[in-house]
Amino acid sequence: MKKSLHQLFFAVCIALTGPAFAEPRPLDKVVAIVDKDVIMLSELEERMFGVIQNARGNKLALPSEEVLRKQVIDHLISEHLQLQMARRVGLQITDDQVNLAVDQIRRNNKLTQEQLVAQLRMDGMTLDDLRNKLRRDITLQQIQQIVVNQRIQISQLEIDNFLKSADAQFWISPEYHLGHILISLPQSASTEEVDAARRRAEDMVKRIRAGANFAEIAIAESDGPTALNGGDLGWRKTSDLPSLFADLLPALEPGQVSEPARSPAGFHILMVYDKRGDEQQTETQTKSRHILIKTTAILSDEEAKAKLEKLRQRVLDGEDFGALAKEHSEDIGSMLAGGDLGWSKPGMFVPEFERTMAQMEVGEVSQPFRTQFGWHILQVQERRQENITEEVLREKAARILTSRRFEDELQIWLREMRDEAFVQIKTLTL
Repeated sequence: MKKSLHQLFFAVCIALTGPAFAEPRPLDKVVAIVDKDVIMLSELEERMFGVIQNARGNKLALPSEEVLRKQVIDHLISEHLQLQMARRVGLQITDDQVNLAVDQIRRNNKLTQEQLVAQLRMDGMTLDDLRNKLRRDITLQQIQQIVVNQRIQISQLEIDNFLKSADAQFWISPEYHLGHILISLPQSASTEEVDAARRRAEDMVKRIRAGANFAEIAIAESDGPTALNGGDLGWRKTSDLPSLFADLLPALEPGQVSEPARSPAGFHILMVYDKRGDEQQTETQTKSRHILIKTTAILSDEEAKAKLEKLRQRVLDGEDFGALAKEHSEDIGSMLAGGDLGWSKPGMFVPEFERTMAQMEVGEVSQPFRTQFGWHILQVQERRQENITEEVLREKAARILTSRRFEDELQIWLREMRDEAFVQIKTLTL
């Protein structure tokens, strides 16, 4: 029997409420006042219906109606407070974001648009109902991210300590897709037995390097636990491997096989099929300078653009860009340095500025272009590839530490909002 969309939506971690009752109530009433908002009885009933339907679909026992009603109304109060905060900070969810979420649900459940609409209809919902609920859920997710992430401060010392920990080694260590062959030895192996096993292992390595199939040799000759699977160990983090294996891997590239390595169990041969997570991270950085002319009530767009066209021509005729920037640019932060913006990383400037800079050759002076700050001409002076592996690693560590604190900090924030808000529950009996 096909599951309802309510159950399917929970599987993609988008919490949706149940549909409104088909029978309209002749008179709605206020259940709770939350600051300047109200929670209506119809909203409470709708949410309870959704919770009950989901619990039944997943064969979960529910508490008494009274307890459930209190839980649901507490949850609604929390939601209303968060939505009020979202309105105060001007958070708006675009139609494109909602469309993307609808499409995600449709694709995850392998439904066409027509099938999605039909399934919604069976659940007593319309596509507009779904869109409204998704818009609310995305708003809640984003306001939580905005507020809670600002409350969490991760120090450089915390990052340093985390990176030194064994826990960090698991999260940040590279991963290898490995094949493994074991030539086992008894605990009390004689010298002759050890030498024979070593020669056998060395012969296997030669055959593999000459083109023999590693998996076929593993199936035929390995004593390891994954021999019948071609010796395939799957993807393994170095932090999750025996020290002997971890020591062999840094010298191996994908497609290479290790020399035999001895352990108490015997001789091991490793094949690296692939690896990920240890690539050097680089980014293109640009050194540039610019001249900014702002439009005013006196200076129009056309006049600002024309002024910059003349300044650009003077640079092309041989005048110094920096000297002209000092004299004419209205960017207080860079004008005294001849318009110098220093070395910039991707994403530092507004999109129009970034796009223009990315399209330019070193030494080129751009045509005048407009951003929210005014009209610019821009000169790219140098470009370089900068190794940012360490920076990326520290950013990843900061995200992990932030994620670990997020849930606790979220609950503290929600509790603070509830304590500071005016909340009056009118009735919990229907």
